[in-house]
Amino acid sequence: MHIYAPDRGTPHNSALPGQIAPTVLMPGDPLRAQYVAQTYLSDVVQFNQVRGMLGFTGTYKGKRISVMGSGMGGPSMGIYSYELFSHYGVERIIRIGTCGGLTPDVEVGDLVFAQSASTDSNYAAQYNLGGTFAPCADYGLLETAVAAARRLNIPFWVGNILSSDIFSLYNAQGEEGWKKWARMGCAATDMECYALYCNAAYLHKKALTILTCSDSNVSHKEMSSQERQTSLHNMFQVALEFAQ
Repeated sequence: MHIYAPDRGTPHNSALPGQIAPTVLMPGDPLRAQYVAQTYLSDVVQFNQVRGMLGFTGTYKGKRISVMGSGMGGPSMGIYSYELFSHYGVERIIRIGTCGGLTPDVEVGDLVFAQSASTDSNYAAQYNLGGTFAPCADYGLLETAVAAARRLNIPFWVGNILSSDIFSLYNAQGEEGWKKWARMGCAATDMECYALYCNAAYLHKKALTILTCSDSNVSHKEMSSQERQTSLHNMFQVALEFAQ
């Protein structure tokens, strides 16, 4: 069954063909998408507001780029990224999100480049692989991000993160839940990276997750909700390098 109609979009996205650029920056928060579009892009056109999931296309240093929210969690990211990849011709999605720090190596405000993602989710069961699938970032995108961060003198951490179905501070497992993952080298946790990387692998597209640590499970420092929307300039700067 095909639920995509080129003349009216998808059930979750009202964009028409050609309205979304090949590169999409994807925060979880749709208001963060709006902030990035209004602050960094020119000639901005809004292409989506279905379910409040705002999406915009504009230009950055002369090149078209889109930015759209994904919502929270793997299932939400799974739906939006799948439609962008499969229905709208998007070639690369750069997730620009926030994460929780699980070790002293990642403190509030630090950038995290997710080289790979571990998970407690059952998202990859759909592929019937008979094992455990370990998705990873596109190396070319990761290399570009590292080079940009170095050029801009922005501190960063690269490695394996945990994409969890449960928020690390709101769950029945307590501190031992996230500490077990930290013990295995997962220095940060989000909720969307694993689904994004799985979709990119399945559809032969490119993806990278860039995160800003918004709260630390170790030091217990945290950003305010307003800071999560607007105080992430270093991450936005690095991500926008992909548009050049």
